[in-house]
Amino acid sequence: MLRWGAGAAAALTGAPALTACGQTVGAARTTRQEPTRPGQKVRLVFWTWVPMQKTVDLWNRTHPDIHVELQNIPANVQGGYQKMHASLTAGNPPDLAQVEYHELPGFMLVNGLTDLSAYGADELRDSYVPWQWNQGVFGGRVRTIPQASGPMGLFYRKDLFEKWGIETPATWAEFEQAARVVKARGGGARLCTFAPNQPPWFAAMCWQRGARWIRTQGDTWVVAMDDDFSREVADYWAKMVRDDLVFIGPDMSSAWYRQVQTGQIAAWVGPQWGDALLRGNAPGTKGKWRVAPLPQWTRGENASANWGGSSTAVLQGSRHPREALQFAHWVNTDPKAVDLNISVGYGWPAATGIFRGSALDKPDPFFGGQRYNDVFTASDRAIDTSWKWSPTTDADFAQLGDAFGAAMAGDGTLASSLADAQKSTVDNLLAKGLKARSA
Repeated sequence: MLRWGAGAAAALTGAPALTACGQTVGAARTTRQEPTRPGQKVRLVFWTWVPMQKTVDLWNRTHPDIHVELQNIPANVQGGYQKMHASLTAGNPPDLAQVEYHELPGFMLVNGLTDLSAYGADELRDSYVPWQWNQGVFGGRVRTIPQASGPMGLFYRKDLFEKWGIETPATWAEFEQAARVVKARGGGARLCTFAPNQPPWFAAMCWQRGARWIRTQGDTWVVAMDDDFSREVADYWAKMVRDDLVFIGPDMSSAWYRQVQTGQIAAWVGPQWGDALLRGNAPGTKGKWRVAPLPQWTRGENASANWGGSSTAVLQGSRHPREALQFAHWVNTDPKAVDLNISVGYGWPAATGIFRGSALDKPDPFFGGQRYNDVFTASDRAIDTSWKWSPTTDADFAQLGDAFGAAMAGDGTLASSLADAQKSTVDNLLAKGLKARSA
């Protein structure tokens, strides 16, 4: 599952903006290939928050010379990424780690990723969707192997929509009207939740609208979080909150899952990997869910966005980068491995040609027999891949989430939070020694 991760964007091949800062912090040791003796078993350690033990077991059975040990880590900045950075600083990193696309610039800033081009990774390019492959390309060198993304869609309770006489909303205006119907007829239910704790989700909403929060101009990062598109999105959700059309609170929490399970929440604007969350946490709603395309700002448009997206990285300091690259490629392209990964919330695969015939390509009983991933196939094709992330995204999101929380408590507005976030993002970049300015 790809928490915290809004995700994906065009590759930051404008990497001079990452290398022009002259920072001295970084990994305590660099990657080098250790020779192996004939018959010697190579041992690799892989950190991920996705429960991929069955996939790793399959690898170990079919690749007896390279044993991978899976270690599950928390899926958040304070847990998993903090541990990764600490291991780089201490000089004892795992060989492989799951790193979300929006985190990659930050790892590049501290020399935390192995140059996989030196070990033949460029030859693997055609095996992957181009925009996901490019997430891990910096300065023309491959730094990670893409894993999966999170194209967005609308999960909704078909039974409740029919009960309340709601047509599937095709526009955001219709989505608002649907929310009003749920409030009037739902006996305390609401259409969905606005979650102040999910700036990545809000970023995806702005992404779909046409915003571009980050771009590079030469060696300078240009920040535009307070643009017209993003303010329009902020005002829309502020109105939904003000008119009591949505619940307010953290999503993917125990309370939120309880509301989903009991029908108090009738819809979720979420990523493809959310299917596993609904199945696992609301089993009593089996057969009642359907998936529709994202509502559009203008009827007839076909704009989507992405929330989530991860790569399999070989961290700086590995002693077996060739074998680690071999595993990273296999785990993301082998059909049996991908099917196992999909079953545990891995996300939308980055490998080309993997959809047809996979576990994704079939009617699903949980979604009433709908071939719901056809919706996400179309969504994936409609993502504008020019979106970029900054190397300070962790701090940027934390500050934006704090501002959203304050706004929900009456201190400021969602729109003013964007202005504050734009300023703080510029400040965060400058504090890293990078050149940055507001748009």
